[in-house]
Amino acid sequence: ILSSPSGAGKTTLVKKISSRNKYRISISHTTRKPRINEKNGQDYYFVNHKEFRKLIKHKQFLEYAKVFKNYYGSLKKTVIDKLNKGKNVIFDIDWQGTKKIKNQKLNYKIVTIFILPPSKKELFNRLLKRDQRDKKIANERMKQFKQDVMHWKDYDFTVINDNLEKCYKSIIKYIREKNKNKNSLNYSKDYIQKHIRKLVNWCFVKFTYFIVSMII
Repeated sequence: ILSSPSGAGKTTLVKKISSRNKYRISISHTTRKPRINEKNGQDYYFVNHKEFRKLIKHKQFLEYAKVFKNYYGSLKKTVIDKLNKGKNVIFDIDWQGTKKIKNQKLNYKIVTIFILPPSKKELFNRLLKRDQRDKKIANERMKQFKQDVMHWKDYDFTVINDNLEKCYKSIIKYIREKNKNKNSLNYSKDYIQKHIRKLVNWCFVKFTYFIVSMII
């Protein structure tokens, strides 16, 4: 499972890990509208709220969560079928979905990884670029960032995505060591905590400045 605050690059990493290691991506259902270049059945299964609620009612989801006013969920049957066939499944979900999967105590090895953005400036730029048509969405993500990032402690491994290839290699190395029941990867939680403090403090200042600028 890969999770991150919005804008940290987890979706790019999920696709990279899948293409190089034959992992099967768990394609989520969502009620949000497709972004440019997103395809139904490839990036997400795009459904309306009525369809999603029907799937919830019939307990079809392994996990689901509401994120930025839209629902996201992974179908239980699809995931379990892949696992029963010996396939490795990789999830691109948030901390809420991760918590639900872990609480089910499935009879499979679960490795959870949290991705952080490299810097304050990079995070802000990514958030603004992702939804250029609606800056309100970027602002909502800035407000949500502090809550999301604090869940890093619930994950097995946290890594900073300051270089895509480097970050990818760190994740693959960690997964392989976990599969061998080893944990020798150098992982400084103190360093991660310092990095998070910088991100959180900057996000608060930057967001406040942005709101004041809009009012003026």
